[in-house]
Parts: sequence; structure tokens; C-alpha cells
Amino acid sequence: MRAGAVAALAVASALFASGAAGDPVAPAGLARFSDVEVQRILRHGPWPPPWAPDPSSRVSGRAAAAALGERLFFDPRLSGGGTVSCATCHRPERRFTDGRPRAEGLAAVDRNTPALANVRWQRWFGWDGAGDSLWAESSRPILDPREMGGSARGVADLVRADPDLGRGWVRAFGAAPGPDDLGVLVDAAKALAAYQETLVSGRTPFDAFRDALAQGDVAAARRYPLAAQRGLRLFVGRGACHLCHLGPAFTSGEFQDVGIPFFVAPGRVDPGRYEGVKRLRANPFNLLGPHSDDPARTTATGTRHVRLEHRNWGEFKVPSLRDVAHTAPYMHDGSLATLRDVVRHYSELDESRLHVHGERILRPLRLTDAEAEDLVAFLRSLSDERAPTASGRPGSASPPRRPE
Repeated sequence: MRAGAVAALAVASALFASGAAGDPVAPAGLARFSDVEVQRILRHGPWPPPWAPDPSSRVSGRAAAAALGERLFFDPRLSGGGTVSCATCHRPERRFTDGRPRAEGLAAVDRNTPALANVRWQRWFGWDGAGDSLWAESSRPILDPREMGGSARGVADLVRADPDLGRGWVRAFGAAPGPDDLGVLVDAAKALAAYQETLVSGRTPFDAFRDALAQGDVAAARRYPLAAQRGLRLFVGRGACHLCHLGPAFTSGEFQDVGIPFFVAPGRVDPGRYEGVKRLRANPFNLLGPHSDDPARTTATGTRHVRLEHRNWGEFKVPSLRDVAHTAPYMHDGSLATLRDVVRHYSELDESRLHVHGERILRPLRLTDAEAEDLVAFLRSLSDERAPTASGRPGSASPPRRPE
């Protein structure tokens, strides 16, 4: 643990005196947290975390590229029929989700639309992790016939023919789009990624409480509702939710089988990460391929070493819990409509549905109704309650950008 973290833990732990039995005694208005629980809470911040440009994209962090990417994000001409844009499923007013159980572009797809806020800090992209960079993942829906049904040729023709897009392209890349259609598609995806890098969720009631603990500020900590505090204690304690939903973004970024059925339709299943690994390795846009702008391939370690394992069947990426109150329905298939449904799922977990190899993390929580309500209260406190602006950004935090 770094020196600063040790000091913060010491300050936070000092809020809770020890009783005769050695148990923590909280000041009025605060739940009781042990030193271990306090340490786990502090690891979920501060927010937002540090940000650095993606070395695999030469325009990561550039304002001109983000501006071009924003235009492309809302432009239905990227799709084959000119009717579907990225924003069709990732709607800014819905925190870049669509509110549907499963996404629907040109046709219905098998999975729920993931939120885009804080996507820059992810390691793998998509529910199955078939993308290993934000720009590689941004190219996928353009080409998917069920989503946008576009093509490299269509994207290249568009940006070459549209004067406004052409001017934006020169500002972003320093030159007009070249003759290689595939190269133009990749650069369009990198501009889309530069825009998505700017989508950072705002600070939340939990963040204020976490920082109050770190600073030993009892008055500020008391502003956090007791129900949310009790839910937080369940989250980092008996529930062990922090083992998968860890760090400032509340996600490991890896993959788990959480007992949600993966049948898409009668006789058809979604293999999840198992298929994602195969797609990742075959993806011509992956970080080991020729389209990365990082000659040393410093971000490609995970891609280089990923292995297909039987346990990956039915695993899906652990989602971030930030802004979770605004991104229903939940799970990879959108099968749980409310946060209360999610908590009930883990409380009454059917262990026979889990395909576990090695030590099992998940156990039924068997929560009382009061405990379930507390856990829901905590989950709601991970969301910025301010209404989204026209750009869809509810918060003011955004990553720094490189000078032009």
C-alpha cells in the first residue's frame, strides 16, 4: 500500500473507536466499519482516476479528433442504409444506453447495450471482450449487419465526399482521408474512440462519503444516508461484491459466470467470453495487428497471452456500477429490470446454474428484505443524479487532452 493510502486509512480508521470487545464504535450518524472494511472502501476511489492517452491511437486525447468522433457518433450515414447511428443504441439522454433488454439496430441483437461512460479505463470491450481497444470495438458495430450494416468503402466514401467531415478529418489527422478504405475506417474508429474517451461520469454521493472517510471529516460523512452506509458495509463485507466490482470504476474488467441463463432462443446459446476470445484472436484490428499506432505494442500484453479455456463458456464481462441507477435493464441479456431484481438474483442465487472451475466466489447472500433495500440504496448512491446535458455528460469531469 502506498504511503498516501496508509495515511488515509489511518485517518479513516480513527473515526471508529474500539469498544470493550474490540468492535468498532461509530460516531452518531455513521455505520460501524472495521479497519478492513474501511480499507476496501478507500480502494474505490478517488474519482475520477488518472487518465493518459492510449498509445495504440495517435489521436487519443486530441480535441480535434474528439470533435470529429462526436460528429461521426451521431451520423446515420455510417450505416449501410443511412438510418442507424452509434447514438441509436447509445443515447446520451439515457446515459449512453437505450433502455431495451437487448439492443436493436438494423435488427435485434442478442445482448444489452452497455453504457459508455468511463469506457476509456476498460481493458476489454464488449460483453465478451472481443475488442482489446476502444477504437477496435468502435469499428465492430459499423460492420455488423445486425447493428449498422456499414462497410469500409461506405465510411471512406462518406468522409471523402462530405466537405465538413473532410475539414474535421484534416484537423484531427493532419491530412485528408487517404485512398485505403480500410485505413480510413480504422481512423474513423479512432476518432470515435477519442470522443468516447471524454465520456466520464460525475461524482456521486458515495464519492463524497469515501473522501470524507479518507479525510476524517465526520460532518461530511454523516451526509451519506445510513441505509446506503449499511448497504456499503454489505457490499464490502458479507456480500463480497467488491471482489468483482473493485476499484474506482467498480469493476475488475474481467469475466464471470453469475448464473444468468445464456440461452438466446430455443436451441441457440450465447457462449460469452469463450466466443469472445476466438473473435479477439481472429480480429484484424486487434492490438497485435498492423493498425495499432504503438510500435512497441505496449498495450497488447493481454491480447498476446489470452488463452481459450473451457471455463470461459457463459462468462460475461463484469460491468461498472457507476451510474448504475440510470442504465436499466441489467445483465448481458437485459433480463433483470430493476436494481431490486439484481439484488434478489444474488440473494437467491441458483448455484446449479454456475459453471465454476476452481474456487467459487459467488454464494447466495440470503438477504433479509431490509438488507436488500440497504444494498439497493448503496447501489443508487453510485450514480450522479444530475440530469445529463445536451452532450449526455452528467458530470463535469473529463480526461485531459493533448495539445493540438
